[in-house]
Amino acid sequence: MEKTGLTDYHFWKNYWLSKTDLITRIPDRYPFTAELRNLIKLKKTSTLLEIGGFPGYYSVWAGKEFQIKSTLLDFVILPELVDQLKVANDFEGEIKILEVDLFSENAFTKELNSFDLVISNGLIEHFPDTHDIVKKHVQFLKNEGQLFISLPNFKGLNGWFQKTFDPENYAKHHIPCMDINFLSSICTHLGLKNVQVSYTGGFMLWLENEASQPAWVKLFKKACWLPLKIFFTLIPIQTKTFAPYLLIIAEK
Repeated sequence: MEKTGLTDYHFWKNYWLSKTDLITRIPDRYPFTAELRNLIKLKKTSTLLEIGGFPGYYSVWAGKEFQIKSTLLDFVILPELVDQLKVANDFEGEIKILEVDLFSENAFTKELNSFDLVISNGLIEHFPDTHDIVKKHVQFLKNEGQLFISLPNFKGLNGWFQKTFDPENYAKHHIPCMDINFLSSICTHLGLKNVQVSYTGGFMLWLENEASQPAWVKLFKKACWLPLKIFFTLIPIQTKTFAPYLLIIAEK
């Protein structure tokens, strides 16, 4: 990942160590769990691979709620924090850990073509070759396995906030991949079926470094957020300008 991505090992290690609220109880309405719940029930999922998902929120959630056999694959994994997350969520099952570079040659043997569901959240946008990183996900799926990928939408208002007030973080993201038609074409080229790519999440604004922003930036963000949040709560539509995420669901 160091050679092919927009981030490296030290970036991710420092990123996770800087988080003070990493270990928490996973809420009932955690992002994308409603969609995942429907998909898991429909497809009777029994195995899951979470890529780039340390400390493993979805692995723990799926293991606890559906007794799914979960595997967590990431470039940087601190096992003690995975254990703390399990304790915080009263989950005693096993999470298999693979701390490995997704792009390492011959790094995987048993894992290829072996999962019912492969998911990632906020990962593929950190790589300049979107086709290649999506292909890396697909290689782990069984035939008829389900692909579930979410990524931020920085082509609307939230992206403007990132670019204006946190350009360093914005530069870590490959903005061209945040396009429905582009992502759909990649899935089709990879031979996936039942491809659905959509804007989702209603409305949200965030800054990774908000705590260090000047007071006027925080007030400006809140002034933009509040009326739009009320509007999209009352009228739950998804648009390119305001939706915080894109979601890919497809079948191998």
